[in-house]
Amino acid sequence: MKYVYLIFFCVSMPVFGQKIIPFVDFNEFFRTFENGAFRQIEFQRIENFKAGDEAIGYYDNRGNLIIYDGIEKKQVANINAEYTVTDHLITWEIGETLNLWDDGKLQTLTYQSSNTATRDSVVVYQDNRYNTLNAYWRDKIYPITQMSGTLLWPANIGENIFAYRDNGDFYRIFWNGEIYDIDVWVGSIDFSCGTDIISFNDPTMRTFAVFDKGELVDVEPQFVNSHKAGRGFVVYEDRNGNLIKYQDGVKTTLSNFGASFWEVKDDIVIWFENNFLFSQVGDKKIQVCNFKPEDYKLKNDVLVYRNIMKGVDAVVDGKVVNLTNQMDATYEIYGSSVLVGLFNSSYKVYWKGREYTP
Repeated sequence: MKYVYLIFFCVSMPVFGQKIIPFVDFNEFFRTFENGAFRQIEFQRIENFKAGDEAIGYYDNRGNLIIYDGIEKKQVANINAEYTVTDHLITWEIGETLNLWDDGKLQTLTYQSSNTATRDSVVVYQDNRYNTLNAYWRDKIYPITQMSGTLLWPANIGENIFAYRDNGDFYRIFWNGEIYDIDVWVGSIDFSCGTDIISFNDPTMRTFAVFDKGELVDVEPQFVNSHKAGRGFVVYEDRNGNLIKYQDGVKTTLSNFGASFWEVKDDIVIWFENNFLFSQVGDKKIQVCNFKPEDYKLKNDVLVYRNIMKGVDAVVDGKVVNLTNQMDATYEIYGSSVLVGLFNSSYKVYWKGREYTP
């Protein structure tokens, strides 16, 4: 089965240049690393901060919520507010009022909100004025569905795409500012939503299906054991235990040996088989290490993990890099850069193949 929706669209290629990498140093000064240099943002202790790829949000010592994007600081609230920072968007709620920062622009999405989900490029929220499910995407607000009773919240929301069910049990997908009809099913569906792509086991045709940039395709003739969506691709384990990647209509086998563990995030997939950890970005597969890390993080095209010495290693640009062997060092990924926290609240940044220290 193959459904084709004819549309015209423009897809932006991901760029992982990190504007700002924030940290609080041993003097409790709030600092950032920007374009090869360190900069001090606040001279007094801040309460907390959250960061994405485009901007950071933080509460200063006076309790003001500040947004900094590498160009200017904007005070957006002077009272306690719940706030969320993703790679490209920041939302904050004061009571039932839902506010948004997007590329330096501020706006209020609704004055009566609940059940808000902020992702990299989309905000999904319930507007209690009309009992509607709405989506914000690329400077526009889209009314998705209206309920006469309890609003059905999407089970899974991707970075710019999500699937939802209306009160008639009709499933639809919101992507690229459009709504696509899927089918009528009673009960819940296990959708995996990434960027521009959604995967699910189709209960009508009993197949494994993928919605990929406006096109609905049956990838396997039967259900699969598990599946996860990344940025423009899906990885799944079929009935025989094979780990397979589907992208742009092409299926590639990653493992025939029954991966005991695997994960997908943005552009990277990792899996563990026969006591070896592998990673793949695009078509580039590398053997990372011969042990399963105690902890790790994935983001964009980067893997950072706890090495055998309890220090920190990373996979950046297809290479394994040792960042420190200091035990219990902390780490974060910003864009394609890595921030490593060392003892005594000292830090180092791995950026464009080099290490930087304040």
